[in-house]
Amino acid sequence: MTSFIREFETDQDLTGLPLIALISGFTDSGSTVAQLSDHLFANLDHQLVFKFNNDDLLDYRSRRPALFFEKDHIASYEPPSLAIYLMWDEAEQPFLLLDGYEPDFRWEQFVTSVADLVERFQLSSFTWVHAIPFPIPHTRATGITVSGNRHDMISKYSEWKPETQVPGNVVHLLEFRLGELGVATAGFVMLVPHYLADNEVPKAAVTGLELLSAATTLIFPSDDLRNESVRFDAKVNKQVEENPDLAKLIQGLEQGYSNGATGPARAPIGKPANDPPSADQIADELENYLANMRRNNDQD
Repeated sequence: MTSFIREFETDQDLTGLPLIALISGFTDSGSTVAQLSDHLFANLDHQLVFKFNNDDLLDYRSRRPALFFEKDHIASYEPPSLAIYLMWDEAEQPFLLLDGYEPDFRWEQFVTSVADLVERFQLSSFTWVHAIPFPIPHTRATGITVSGNRHDMISKYSEWKPETQVPGNVVHLLEFRLGELGVATAGFVMLVPHYLADNEVPKAAVTGLELLSAATTLIFPSDDLRNESVRFDAKVNKQVEENPDLAKLIQGLEQGYSNGATGPARAPIGKPANDPPSADQIADELENYLANMRRNNDQD
């Protein structure tokens, strides 16, 4: 290994483990990736095994690290981290987690380094989770788009299959390069209600956790996220009851959602029967709503 990545000793044999990626820095609607990362680190045993060098990958002036000033001196310095951790699920099954910021520089070198590790340890799969805003009502289950070469995951879970050009992110590049190597890859993009995208949406994180489990057979604790989801949904429903304009908006979104089967294999999300509200209309109608949601969250 070069100075680009630092390796730490471990007694665990890493051969054949699944690799999960939770990378922030692109869009993270509903703070889905952030919630999943915090949840796994808070609930599972973990050990640092590889760490990437910030000076190679990070634009410090765009994402300035935190320095904590204490009266008359700098008390601590906490730079961001991009690293791979060894973790154990609830059944003591080991897996690897690539966690941290999306690199600002040297994407190809970063992807090559990860690919080298995948080949070196013959890792069994690469799975990642992401989240984008989408015109879907919160009254429905979280929507899902699946990419990669895991056709079993795609056929079972993918609801929205667009043909479009999208802005690249590093996990898509990892998926593409690892797929070329024949590694089993699956990327799960949560479709989070656009009017809730700036809030933490626990239901999206729960769905992400369920999909990671489905793709890897790992067993994750989820009770705290599910409890948070129940509380959050109750707050949203109360706001809807008190806001006729919001209720009308959600009713319009419901009309734009395909009728018929429910559950993971339900029909793809269809085009609205009526023209959906514009982005400006949505922003105007929901500005007060989002402000109320944040105030309610701060009070809890």
